[in-house]
Amino acid sequence: MALTISMLTLFVAAFLAATVVPFQSEVVLLGMQLTGIAPLWLLLIVASIGNILGAFINYAIGVRLEHFRDRRWFPMNAAKLERAQRWFNTYGVWTLLLSWAPVLGWFTVVAGIMRTPLWQFTLLVSIAKTGRYAVVIWLTARAMGD
Repeated sequence: MALTISMLTLFVAAFLAATVVPFQSEVVLLGMQLTGIAPLWLLLIVASIGNILGAFINYAIGVRLEHFRDRRWFPMNAAKLERAQRWFNTYGVWTLLLSWAPVLGWFTVVAGIMRTPLWQFTLLVSIAKTGRYAVVIWLTARAMGD
């Protein structure tokens, strides 16, 4: 039961961290790794799936967001939105490999606005998000002497 609750907590933390909610899932992941509550491979899989699915929320927001670009409450003006779209067009879907970084998570929203094919979005975001958690787990294990 404790393992199930822990994995659910990790999943939710990783999911929220990938959305617009300001949250750091690495703290939860590190805490679980340090306590040894689950095998490292399980922590990696659960955190990655949660974070990838959270990125899909951003993608969906991006798909719908452009419809509201003329509204007063829209989070960016037309010039900023066009600049982001030009930037994405210049550097392409490869920017999604940087979506692991909290500051650059907005790339997943722009990918939705730009209607990036879901297979490309899924592949690149999965590589980025899983890679980040793998590095965090590896560095922590290395620091612990494991």
